[in-house]
Amino acid sequence: MDWILFAQSDVFKWVILPLMIIAARLCDVSLGTMRVIFIGKGYRFLAPLIGFFEVMIWLLAISQIINNLTNIFYMITYATGFALGNFLGMSIEKRISLGTVIVRVITHVDSVELVEFLRTSDYGTTVIDGEGSTGPVKLIFTVMERKQIPEYIEIVKRFNPGAFYTIEDVRYVEGGIIDTGREKRRRLQSKRK
Repeated sequence: MDWILFAQSDVFKWVILPLMIIAARLCDVSLGTMRVIFIGKGYRFLAPLIGFFEVMIWLLAISQIINNLTNIFYMITYATGFALGNFLGMSIEKRISLGTVIVRVITHVDSVELVEFLRTSDYGTTVIDGEGSTGPVKLIFTVMERKQIPEYIEIVKRFNPGAFYTIEDVRYVEGGIIDTGREKRRRLQSKRK
């Protein structure tokens, strides 16, 4: 079958091209989400590179829409690709867990066991006495790699299920005790020898 005839066929117009538009938007919006994340994390060289490919893919997708402005179905597939791209971009960001965060835990109950366990688990932890709306509290600050959040929160909930905590991105860290998974594995391997 000749390519020109195939491109003019109903199968191409109503199945292949809409799927290509969705795929292009899925890619360019996901790349855009990642680019914004990399900008926020300070990846000065990776963000522009991703931006280049993001715009190239976007131009391919939008050119098909402009060439077929009367086809509402293409516009719907374009919007569908955009929505799916946002979802995929956020899912990718969650999976790669880039960066460093600070977790602030505020607890009304005795936190000695929690703090001791965190420190023996190699989480650099700072504790401050504070005053909450209902009385004295302990503020526990820990800076860690983003990928460590689930394990850390599980520990906090085990020792203090009612603790209030917040998590915030940290752009730059110097000094202190930040235990990445790689360092923890290295220590465990050296203990086994």
